[in-house]
Amino acid sequence: MAPTPVTDRGFGPARHAELALLLEVAGTPKPGNVDRRHDLPDLHFEHFLTGAVGSAEGLSLAESGAPVGTAFETAVAGMSRQGGGNTQFGCLLLLVPLVEAAAAGELSPNGAADVAEATTIDDAVNFYRAFEHVDVAVGDAPDAAADLDVRRGGDAEPALRDRGYTLYDVMELSADRDANAREWTGGFARTFRAADAIRADDGPVTDRVARAFLDLLAEEPDTLVVTTHGESVARDVMARAADASTLAEAGELAADFVADGINPGTTADIVCAATFVALERGVPL
Repeated sequence: MAPTPVTDRGFGPARHAELALLLEVAGTPKPGNVDRRHDLPDLHFEHFLTGAVGSAEGLSLAESGAPVGTAFETAVAGMSRQGGGNTQFGCLLLLVPLVEAAAAGELSPNGAADVAEATTIDDAVNFYRAFEHVDVAVGDAPDAAADLDVRRGGDAEPALRDRGYTLYDVMELSADRDANAREWTGGFARTFRAADAIRADDGPVTDRVARAFLDLLAEEPDTLVVTTHGESVARDVMARAADASTLAEAGELAADFVADGINPGTTADIVCAATFVALERGVPL
């Protein structure tokens, strides 16, 4: 007789966020990304496991109601303490406001939007400081906002304070070209939709995560792929993901993407956030 799935684990939002980080990287295949069966040349499965555990302090701060920027920078600093570099920066950017919303009993699109919209200039400064911990692949800032290039890290603080930009304002600046920023400014719409799909699916959660990743990859260009390979490659990735109707076919696609250096990391960020929401809403393990 199969064991009864446990849906009440007694975990708080921070523990569920850490578990979401672990389940996301354990889900396979997620074409082009690290998972339990696929490493990249300098980025391995164990780096993601270590990064997830390292982020725990920052996630706990988020659960306790600390400022979003403080919790995020702390989580990124902890995540960075492994040999692979940036493993889960984008995941944590989505998870921190969701953890805060969940801890307040408001894990919904409106509740997450309220957390995002309530961020401050100090939150924006700490978001920029987080870029000093890891090398994050980002596109060039518009000429009119060169002083707000995130790669400046804490050196951008005077510009942020001079313009009075909150973290939500910063996300609005890049929402037209960054999927994670659009989650912040759009009530985490794809996150909650993918969470519903994970809950409605069946089988092991890691399989559900992999299928949700494939669906998300097929619906819009991945920001990281656009940044590193261009729009046309990102749209080709979408089409190929749409054609992979089973996990077996996705496994073949994974080998191709790894060989071509195509890493749809932004889609993985959203799947991770969706996994957190699904865990909070009782998906069985």
